[in-house]
Amino acid sequence: MMIGTDFPQNHLPDDDGASFLAHVTPILSAADIAFGNLEGVLMDGGEPAKKCSNPSACYLFRSPTRYVQHYRDAGFDVLSLANNHARDFGEEGRTSSMQAIAAAGMHHSGRVDDFASMELDGLKIAVLAYAVTKNSNMLLDYELAFTTVAEFAATHDIVIISFHGGAEGTDATHVPFAEEEYYGEPRGDIVWFARGVVDAGADLVIGHGPHVVRGMERYKGRLIAYSLGNFATYYGISVAGIKGIAPILTATLDDEGKFIEGNIVSTIQLRPDGPSIDPKNRALNLIRGLSVEDFGEPGLAFLPDGGVRPADRPEVPQHELALSRPN
Repeated sequence: MMIGTDFPQNHLPDDDGASFLAHVTPILSAADIAFGNLEGVLMDGGEPAKKCSNPSACYLFRSPTRYVQHYRDAGFDVLSLANNHARDFGEEGRTSSMQAIAAAGMHHSGRVDDFASMELDGLKIAVLAYAVTKNSNMLLDYELAFTTVAEFAATHDIVIISFHGGAEGTDATHVPFAEEEYYGEPRGDIVWFARGVVDAGADLVIGHGPHVVRGMERYKGRLIAYSLGNFATYYGISVAGIKGIAPILTATLDDEGKFIEGNIVSTIQLRPDGPSIDPKNRALNLIRGLSVEDFGEPGLAFLPDGGVRPADRPEVPQHELALSRPN
């Protein structure tokens, strides 16, 4: 999500973002916990930490700190700051984002050793956000990630993992079951990572790196969504074609973290509007097709009304995971 930047020029919505999430607020606010990935920083002023060789194509995102209230008003409870734009204005920018999010009554995760912990209806819930970028909880350090997840699983009832990984673009809708790169940057083996964190004790895994949707699977009774695409992005991030299609994924878990049922509401971005409900259900249809194409039997049934239910799936043998493990 990135609902307007004032750098290098003012590209903020005409109403200062107040109505950008209006169409989806009823769905988001109905969740017990609503999670989103925040691209860019929440900061008033400041200088970027990286320089762009072409300022006209400068992908640096800075929203005013007051914009945090738009996310809170829409119903969000926890935001990830583990992505390649969370440090656009250095660690000072990420600190500003963390402070704004906390001041609005929300939780955050992303910087090294920054993890969210909260209680809901007597359950202790952790949200751990990972990325492949500097000073973030490192997706590429698989063993450390698995160890950390196991530690949180020992002290929390539900552990939710967010990751910003995988290649980007319209040709990146399929998971390759291998290490990925994007312009030479390592982006991780996200299947190995996602299944590994479930093995370590995670209960729900949410991906959002490729900027397009990817498939989903149910592994050891836990839901893994490999990419939820671009959801709410004002000018500066392309929403052309499938890059403007995203789901709102609702997952219902039992008190042990097992996936009980879910729902996909398809949304589409038609600028200058924010995300709107897509009557053609394109996100649902894409995810259904990709899940079957990539996983054969993903352990999920996708219903025409957007419902997602557990389905029979042969157990994924441990030796298959060992064979796929990166060197």
